[in-house]
Amino acid sequence: MKTIKGPAIFLAQFAGDTEPFNTLAGMARWAADLGYTGVQIPAWDGRLIDLAKAATSKTYCDEIKGVLADAGVEVTELATHLQGQLVATHPAYDLMYDGFAPASVHGNPAARQAWAVDQMLKAAKASQNLGLTAHATFSGALAWPYLYPWPQRPAGLIETAFDELAKRWKPILDAFDGAGVDVCYEIHPGEDLHDGLTYEMFLERVGNHPRANLLYDPSHFVLQQLDYLDYIDIYHERIRMFHVKDAEFNPSGRQGVYSSYQPWINRAGRFRSLGDGQVDFSAIFSKLSQYDFDGWAVLEWECCLKHPEQGAAEGAPFIQDHIIRVTEKAFDDFAGAGTDLAANRRILGLA
Repeated sequence: MKTIKGPAIFLAQFAGDTEPFNTLAGMARWAADLGYTGVQIPAWDGRLIDLAKAATSKTYCDEIKGVLADAGVEVTELATHLQGQLVATHPAYDLMYDGFAPASVHGNPAARQAWAVDQMLKAAKASQNLGLTAHATFSGALAWPYLYPWPQRPAGLIETAFDELAKRWKPILDAFDGAGVDVCYEIHPGEDLHDGLTYEMFLERVGNHPRANLLYDPSHFVLQQLDYLDYIDIYHERIRMFHVKDAEFNPSGRQGVYSSYQPWINRAGRFRSLGDGQVDFSAIFSKLSQYDFDGWAVLEWECCLKHPEQGAAEGAPFIQDHIIRVTEKAFDDFAGAGTDLAANRRILGLA
């Protein structure tokens, strides 16, 4: 068995325009002071990383690692959730998703999608130059508006959407394979890959691609009422990343899973700071350790109640307390009889 690495923190929700949150060096020192040993970097945030430069310059990537090392942390992964979202976008969301891309491609879905693919290819090279082996992203969505089968979906609609999704991602997966990096899809509402079966539908269409892997985040499964522990049993061989994020689901006579268009604070399902929700992290860390997951435990903080700096401060000790230092020997070794094959045969009456 292997010991999970951490604690680490995803910087996306904390980055800002004031110190220490406006530079990578500042955020690295801030994270280290809170007890984190790793940082996950959002590759869309130019305050923290120049993705194009990281894709072409090993020297620049070594400088990034040096800045982090000086603070006492290391980079765990890069993340391209915003760019990955734009690899496949249904027209209903064009206006809202334009904000994820530069102004030069706004109002031009084809140009925006081409930009997103180029960003993903750069992320593959940047990850390789940083010496990373896993990468976080979203799948994007073509079929999401048709999640609920009313009005009745035309025959073949979902199959066509997933065929196209796989067609767009296959060259990206191949590029990551060439870079020696796993693409880890965060299974997430709003994405066509939002649960186990949709991931399987996609995986089949990309030929069970060895780089089409998973970022495990139990919070999204609480909101869907999916068994997040059974999910680990089913997909552990594909889980290469772990977001430690809490959530709660409190249905009432007025709302359930769909949450009635309410703001986050009034939704039946909502994200919470670590320890404030309903996720059984002791069971999760146990299962991941059982299955030899040796990646990073990365805090992704999202909460509609608690201040982010309090959530970050509480997150490092929470994760550290849950990381299991796996044993190198059986607990009952003291009672071992020290037998050999010949003795075993005698015990079984086979001598």
